Amino acid sequence: MEQQMQQKRPLPRIGVLALMLEAYEPIFPGITAQQTAYVKEVLASLGDAAAFTFDALALNRADIERMTAQYNREGLDGILILLCSYSQGQYLVRAMQENRLPLALALIQPDETVGDDFEELELTVNQGIHGSQDNANALLRAGIPCAYYAGSRFDGKLNAFVADFGAAAQTVRQMKTMRIGIIGKLAGMGDVVTDDMAVYRKLGPEFIYDSIGTVTKYVEQVSQREIDERVALEKELFDVDPQMPPERHAYAVRLYLGLKRYVEENGYAGYTAHFEEFGADGRYTQLPLLAASNLLADGYGYAAEGDASCAAMVASMHTLCGIANFSEMYMMDLKRDAILLCHAGEGNWKTCRKDQKPFLMDRVFNEGGLSNPPTPIFAPDAGRASLISIVHLGGERFRLVVSHGTLPEQPRLRKIDMPYIFFQPDSGAVTLARSWLEAGGTHHETVVYGEHRARIRLFAQLLGIEYLEL
Repeated sequence: MEQQMQQKRPLPRIGVLALMLEAYEPIFPGITAQQTAYVKEVLASLGDAAAFTFDALALNRADIERMTAQYNREGLDGILILLCSYSQGQYLVRAMQENRLPLALALIQPDETVGDDFEELELTVNQGIHGSQDNANALLRAGIPCAYYAGSRFDGKLNAFVADFGAAAQTVRQMKTMRIGIIGKLAGMGDVVTDDMAVYRKLGPEFIYDSIGTVTKYVEQVSQREIDERVALEKELFDVDPQMPPERHAYAVRLYLGLKRYVEENGYAGYTAHFEEFGADGRYTQLPLLAASNLLADGYGYAAEGDASCAAMVASMHTLCGIANFSEMYMMDLKRDAILLCHAGEGNWKTCRKDQKPFLMDRVFNEGGLSNPPTPIFAPDAGRASLISIVHLGGERFRLVVSHGTLPEQPRLRKIDMPYIFFQPDSGAVTLARSWLEAGGTHHETVVYGEHRARIRLFAQLLGIEYLEL
């Protein structure tokens, strides 16, 4: 399932800061060239985990500041720090205060054991551990987030760490420039209320409040030719309900194409909509459920009821994990030791099990007092999955609440006319439900598919926010 649903992501571009004191060269002539060759060997061994930029060791404060500034100017995704011997933390920390790129430090060394014939040179080239400690301490005390690896460079774990760091760095970089459109907000829904400027300062997304009239402008621009082409495509993508009136399907497509133009032309990574805005406006005859599902499938972030933070998280998880979905917990199923996830009918139909097409249903839905909204009905393949919630704890304090678990073979609920997912948390349904309450997890969640524990944790670490695994 995971391989089927992964969306191709450009290779992360990572700048390398390989640190060593220039004072070692007079003591051990040739050590600079030796350690430069070692770094190149390490980077070559990492294969396609990332595209690396590395020219020379950073031997002093000026080198570190110059290379860091260069990596920022080039718009790389992140910086990987390697200690090629000892280097003082104060040489690094000032440059990092000016740095805008996510950081990782990998504690590795050329040799994996102390040889019986080691001399001072061999100890010097392998003594990155105390240099890493000095630099990590300086970064911590300066309040600069950094991800860390310590271990072998030969067993594949370094490769996995760098790949996960690269994906997390790309995602953090995306968040720092992300814009989310907001079309209405459900009054009284407490956990979607945030300090927008705190979100902007700490996490990066900018929330833009748009009127329903703004969306209407884009909907009205959609041509009949565009509608006809999309309807024809959807007859291939979906098993279309034979009861579906063609004009109803066409109207749903118009809403989708208009909302897609809305997010594209405004440079939004995603959007959130409160459906009552469409029902109360008077110009709409249908709620945009198909539009929300299609835009999720297109890779945009989405959440309901004005929950811009969740929409931003869905957009981010598309980047981090390959594909994501929006849902909420509807019911504990104690017999199955599972949580039933669903919402009003929105769902990323590209997560549909690979041996089926989504069913596009002419669905009776009374919310808003409008006509039946065409709704994709589907279930995912069995496999691993995670639920994620971003929690605003006040000020600039945020928490990423995460539950890892399994999607079982999905039972057929014949009378539930909306996408749903049974999720079996590793901790058990009751434990998760209680722990979610204690952690302040929100009632809107991001769903990701596959096993992505390491990179989700790295994502939170690079943002400098709390990470709580339930």
